[in-house]
Amino acid sequence: MNKPTGGPAFPTGTAYQGMTLRDYFAAKAMQGLLAGLDRDARRFMECQEEPIKTLAEASWSMADAMLKARGER
Repeated sequence: MNKPTGGPAFPTGTAYQGMTLRDYFAAKAMQGLLAGLDRDARRFMECQEEPIKTLAEASWSMADAMLKARGER
C-alpha cells in the first residue's frame, strides 16, 4: 500500500526527514478525536471489537482526506 505522504512534515534539509506530513495529519486527527470523545462516542468505541484500531483507521482516513484536499486547492 503506497499512499502519498505529502513529504516531510518538518523539512530540515538533511538526509533525516523525520515524520511525513501524513503522519503529522494522522496524529493531529487522532488527538482531536480523543479530545472530543463524549459519553455517546465512548459507548460507540466500547462496542467496537478493536476500538484502538477503529480510532487509528479513522485518523489515517482523515489524514488521507486532508492530503487530498490540500492537493486540490
